[in-house]
Amino acid sequence: MVTVFEALKWASSFLIENGRDENVGEIYLRHLLGMSRSQLLAEQRRSVPQEKWDVFQRGIREHAGGVPIQRIIGTEEFYGREFVVNEHVLIPRPETEELIYYGLEKMKVLFEPGVRLQAADVGTGSGAIAITLKLESKRIPLEMMAVDISGEALAVAGENSSKLGADVRFFEGDLVQPLIEESVKLDILLSNPPYIPLTDRETLSDVVIDYEPELALFGGEDGYDLYKRFMEELPLVMKEKFLVGFEVGVGQGETVADLLRATFPDAETEVVHDINGKDRMVFCVRK
Repeated sequence: MVTVFEALKWASSFLIENGRDENVGEIYLRHLLGMSRSQLLAEQRRSVPQEKWDVFQRGIREHAGGVPIQRIIGTEEFYGREFVVNEHVLIPRPETEELIYYGLEKMKVLFEPGVRLQAADVGTGSGAIAITLKLESKRIPLEMMAVDISGEALAVAGENSSKLGADVRFFEGDLVQPLIEESVKLDILLSNPPYIPLTDRETLSDVVIDYEPELALFGGEDGYDLYKRFMEELPLVMKEKFLVGFEVGVGQGETVADLLRATFPDAETEVVHDINGKDRMVFCVRK
């Protein structure tokens, strides 16, 4: 039997040799042993059961071959909660946590506490935005809705919603069309739509292009197709007073902001940078 220390040392060396993040070994071993990081580091001399060691080696080799560790584990942590992920949904990213954080901050300023509001997450995927917004909005009760064009993605989002105890209504359809059909009027809309230009396809890593659903990645030749379509549909679903927030690709902030300014000239639109100083979010507020 190998010890925790030996297993981590082997994984670190193997992953570095194969150009992968050496920290994945720790993440995967914690998952297999059901231990926190502090527990794992405190029990370096503990033996790893043979069956777990076999599974660990197999998973690390798969990851070295390009499979995202989240696909191997079947979950990803987002905003402190564990979300089920599979081949039908985009793996939630830390940048999207910032979209929710800033969205919540702007909601506090724009809306009165205790007043129930209608909110939607369009292109929900795993349900990360909708579920997190619903559970984190303690001051403002939300009637939370989520839309996705993929029925397979909605099945994953529904599973996450049930598992995490979030009351979310799901709609299958293209952008906000299902909400228009239901005559829904929104106070809040947050979205992380596909925004990678098709011209960038060849530059994407194998971990992304081989294991992420293309439907959730590409936004047309220049990456702006979905944002342009949003501009046609948003005036049909947003109330007089509203908050709209988009995640964008690096370098896309001002273009998306200009699209929103042209659509809602009487609103305030700003580009917000993420923790790394990159233009990652665009918010539009009409008071």
